[in-house]
Amino acid sequence: MGSAIPKQYLTLLGQPVIEHTLNLLLSHPLINSIYLPLDAADSYWTQLALAQDPRIHRVQGGQERCHSVLNALHEIAPQASSRDWVLVHDVARPCLWLEDLDRLFTELEEDEVGGLLGVPVADTLKRTDARGVVEKTIDRRQVWRAYTPQMFRFGVLYKALREALARQALVTDEASAVELAGYRPRMVQGRGDNIKITVPSDLAMAELYLRQRSV
Repeated sequence: MGSAIPKQYLTLLGQPVIEHTLNLLLSHPLINSIYLPLDAADSYWTQLALAQDPRIHRVQGGQERCHSVLNALHEIAPQASSRDWVLVHDVARPCLWLEDLDRLFTELEEDEVGGLLGVPVADTLKRTDARGVVEKTIDRRQVWRAYTPQMFRFGVLYKALREALARQALVTDEASAVELAGYRPRMVQGRGDNIKITVPSDLAMAELYLRQRSV
């Protein structure tokens, strides 16, 4: 992002990105608590009023996303049953809508595994070789962009992540770990404006989306 400040603490419409995200999650009646993995050296979090919210529990962050999520699951384990639902959401996605959360909860309510929000790919997809030469056009009809939240039964995700890391598979999202364990997560279509803040232009786009939401 070209900033010394971690992207989740950059200012978006007068408050840090992370506050937009956490406040939205906490406003949903089915979300009871949040386990927030943070680097031990993170000095920004304690400066926020949300750091005092008893529903938010700070957890030691890990080297990769998969390590951080597993650390959070370790903290949840003593009070969780295997069929409890857990959601994993990237705090750098501040434009999540409550209606997407509702759709995720409704469509997965009776599922034995879980699934994730996503958006079907609209662009034509090309596969290339190492030189950038097109080898084939990929059928996009069953290709999705994977977003968060990703929601799974606690027992399924906990076991899947432990097994993936035991195999030294540094999975980039929770669904990948669940797939490696032999399960088939479900895709739930969400809104395309649930963007992740990764480059400066994303911050401007997120501001536009959030302003439109309040109109």
